[in-house]
Amino acid sequence: MLDFFVYDVFTDRAFSGNSLAVVMGADDLSGSQMQRIARQFNLSETIFVMQPADPAHRARVRIFLPLAEIPFAGHPTVGCALHLSDGQNGHLVLEEQAGLVPVAIADGVAEFAAPVLPEVGADVADADAAAALGLSVAQIGFGTHKPLIARAGPAFIFVPLRDLDALAQARPAGAAFDALTQAIPKVYAYAPEGSGFRARMFAPANGIPEDPATGSASATLAAPLFAAGVLPDGETRLTLRQGVEMGRPSRIGLRVTVQGGKLAAVHVSGRAIRVAEGRITIPEPQ
Repeated sequence: MLDFFVYDVFTDRAFSGNSLAVVMGADDLSGSQMQRIARQFNLSETIFVMQPADPAHRARVRIFLPLAEIPFAGHPTVGCALHLSDGQNGHLVLEEQAGLVPVAIADGVAEFAAPVLPEVGADVADADAAAALGLSVAQIGFGTHKPLIARAGPAFIFVPLRDLDALAQARPAGAAFDALTQAIPKVYAYAPEGSGFRARMFAPANGIPEDPATGSASATLAAPLFAAGVLPDGETRLTLRQGVEMGRPSRIGLRVTVQGGKLAAVHVSGRAIRVAEGRITIPEPQ
């Protein structure tokens, strides 16, 4: 059997934020065994911890959704790093499928640097975005923000919404949502809130009807914000809230550095709290 720990991430309150299973000692597991364990937990993500390829690093990890493996994700990175730090301040490096992810830990907050700088892809038609989320075209966009695809490893469809009322009304709307997400199954909707943004992320095809906190999308959001012209040269710090409509509020820190008119670095930060621990049976090889 393997030891596991369950954390609520991007929060300091139990039963809020985004739940994560951290499975230790996974070196001898196959990918299919990891996938079966992730499906058993049925959380938005499960991270498996192994010995690092380079002893200078803290651990090698693999991250699984209930139905698929992904190369990088934010809330598993934060939760796993805080678990491995055991409450100590410092720095560690996780070897993820997307690359090396350095994490700084200070006073219970873990901040990671995105392993790949985000970039903007194709625009998305307002009408398509509206139909997919069950909204009117008038509720799509605000200021210079418009729907588009962006990626930093994982790709998301970013849909800015006029206000918090539109965000609360948004939902995957059947065939229109399926058509929009045929190639990219994740939609991240966001609206202005104070000096930051509130967001929702839908990925039902990945087994996640709605995600209470999405660190990888938060990092990737830097590209749409930069494209909208709201990130000047220098450092910008923003607070993102997610999961409010689900009753699992999350708080995500986003720090973006722009140099010479280009994105230079993206950092995401958050807290985590342990809510459960135990042991799980190793599935039979298939």
